[in-house]
Amino acid sequence: MTNQNIVLPAIALRGTTILPGMIVHFDVSRERSVKAIEAAMLHDQKIFLVTQIDSEVESPDLAGVYHVGTIAYIKQVVKLPQNLLRVLVEGTGRATLVKFEQEFPFIRSEITPVDEEEMQMPEPVMEAMHRSLKELFHRYCMENGKVSKELVAQILNIDNVEELVEQIAVNIPLSYQNKQKILEALTLEERYEVLGAILGNEIEIMQIGRDLQKKVKARIDKNQREYILREQLKLIREELGEDNTADDAEEFKKKLQELQAGDEVKEKISKEIERFKNTNSNVSENAVLRGYIETMLALPWEKKSTDSDDLKEAWKVLQEGHYGLKDVKERVMEFLSVRKLTHKGKSPILCLVGPPGTGKTSIARSIAEAMHKKYVRICLGGVRDEAEIRGHRKTYVGAMPGRITAALQQAGVSNPLMLLDEIDKTSSDYKGDTSAALLEVLDPEQNSRFMDHYIEVPQDLSEVLFIATANDVQGIPRPLLDRMELIEIAGYTENEKEHIAKEHLIPKQMEENGIEKGKLTIQSAALKKIINNYTKEAGVRNLERTIGQICRKTARLIMEEDKKKVTVTSKNLSDFLGKEHFNYLMANKKDEIGISRGLAWTQVGGDTLQIEVNVMPGKGELMLTGQLGDVMKESAQAGITYIRSIASDYKVEPEFFQENDIHVHIPEGAVPKDGPSAGITMATAILSAIIKKPVRADLAMTGEITLRGRVLPIGGLKEKLLAAKYAKIKEVLVPAENKPDIQELDKEITDGLTITFVSSMKEVLNKALV
Repeated sequence: MTNQNIVLPAIALRGTTILPGMIVHFDVSRERSVKAIEAAMLHDQKIFLVTQIDSEVESPDLAGVYHVGTIAYIKQVVKLPQNLLRVLVEGTGRATLVKFEQEFPFIRSEITPVDEEEMQMPEPVMEAMHRSLKELFHRYCMENGKVSKELVAQILNIDNVEELVEQIAVNIPLSYQNKQKILEALTLEERYEVLGAILGNEIEIMQIGRDLQKKVKARIDKNQREYILREQLKLIREELGEDNTADDAEEFKKKLQELQAGDEVKEKISKEIERFKNTNSNVSENAVLRGYIETMLALPWEKKSTDSDDLKEAWKVLQEGHYGLKDVKERVMEFLSVRKLTHKGKSPILCLVGPPGTGKTSIARSIAEAMHKKYVRICLGGVRDEAEIRGHRKTYVGAMPGRITAALQQAGVSNPLMLLDEIDKTSSDYKGDTSAALLEVLDPEQNSRFMDHYIEVPQDLSEVLFIATANDVQGIPRPLLDRMELIEIAGYTENEKEHIAKEHLIPKQMEENGIEKGKLTIQSAALKKIINNYTKEAGVRNLERTIGQICRKTARLIMEEDKKKVTVTSKNLSDFLGKEHFNYLMANKKDEIGISRGLAWTQVGGDTLQIEVNVMPGKGELMLTGQLGDVMKESAQAGITYIRSIASDYKVEPEFFQENDIHVHIPEGAVPKDGPSAGITMATAILSAIIKKPVRADLAMTGEITLRGRVLPIGGLKEKLLAAKYAKIKEVLVPAENKPDIQELDKEITDGLTITFVSSMKEVLNKALV
């Protein structure tokens, strides 16, 4: 017989399931749930309780709740503070959910009650179910040990199988997911199978847990026994006066006799050894003194390596390891020459400044190899605590020497080459200023008696060859900058990158990826395409990664397709690397009005800027877009002021600037831009848009503009000219004051470019406007 549907107020329960026969109380806080309780109390006190699938959902729909719930009778309602209700209910029967209506102040559910009549099953089957369920429940209670004996006896005396299932499910702690499984089992046979599986699983989990507890207890007992024995042994040794501190002190004295160090250092270590000898090994000070003495004995106080004075060998090592970097190599050779002549020669403190991937760190390693010096590297990126440089005072727990002292200990000699990497990335906070601590390290007048807080005696750093690296000079504090000799490492040209790739990167990557010589050929045209269209950088770091990608693809072709030889050409390059990643903004095909080409410097090399200007009727406003910085905006304002001052020369009426708006835009809009060097470029584009004269498409320019039309010098000239060459620009306008910078550049950079020096805006306009 099919049961008729009924409509009841409903509550969606979070994290709990109520079974028929259960008497439980729970708190209600959601407004709709409170309204549902009130509605049920006004009628027959019946309510439908269904569990949410996701307890985090505030207002679940039909798909957000389980489709089998419990019809419950509300026995008691108690009002609590903050609009809470504590409800006591008794589950009376199962029901399947048909509808879940939320239009009312409370959730109204249409449900079909499940017929709970006992199924007629063969007597042997019922008896078997009865016995196995009792046995499982008894085993569960034995393993659990938390179910009261009275409750166990009461449940085991139940003769009816259906009542037994119900009482076990109600009285043992189960997760709401397991309770829901039992609730959704609509027949006695299904409920028996679900409950039996749950009990069996719980018994197995408890047995495994008990075994683990036994193992843990056995291990703890063993450790405790060892600890007690060790403590007893310690006491026996103390009673007999056989503490090993005295033996260690004698060992330290022997090492002190062999140590190459000055009298001041030896006297300090000797005092600390005596203090160590007189302290008990159980006292914390004993461990502090032991660590301090071991550090002092491990430092290379007067131990030095023999440096090479062979100039030819040094030059050979530098040339083989790096292509280009002429200034760095020449400075090292000068130092070696001076030292060979004078037999002393103060070590220079060099600071290599340049974009990432230009070989700053690796050239330092090559210098150490050329001079036969020990090489140690200290990474200063993100260091903000002064104690990282000077060390911590040994009175603090966990104190240790600073990075300079630790590097000397690592090198094992007092005259290594010490690389201070990323010196522009240091910072300061309430713990001190890192750059201030480095002043003493890098000052030739002070570093002969550098004081580490942990060591407490002066160290001689005068024979250490310090080389620092930085990406941006602006990040180095001025006092620190004054103590170093700056050598700028500019980005590599296309030819330099090609040479580095052929001589170093390709052989290195082939070896790392297991490709034999001759099995991979990358043609020059393909290599140039990689440099220009797949990497956009001043250095060669991404170029090496890209070559590594080609080598890995080649290795796969050799293994999977049994290729004997792979040749990479400009045509099949996309098969190895995919679509091109970068395209330089090429020179426009025709001269256009209001569009001029500028040159920019970035930390990863040079680039070109296209400046666009539109003039339209308006109120004399100047609009600047393209994420321009303050300096660039001021440069544009200076440019338009100059254009207004010479407007009459180009037959532009004074009213023009009050009756028209000028909009200057520099793509790409998402890239921030700043600096004064686009001043003449913006001024040229503005005048071109006003007088409707096109600007030469094959021309690019760079220079700062003044209100009187003077063109001031700029920086980053090498990178800017390289960008002009990549963009197929024929002529570049450069400030006349930058002429010495042009003369210092390699001919390879200026080849193919007509460089015109300009000193005034009039010269620029004469050259740029068609």
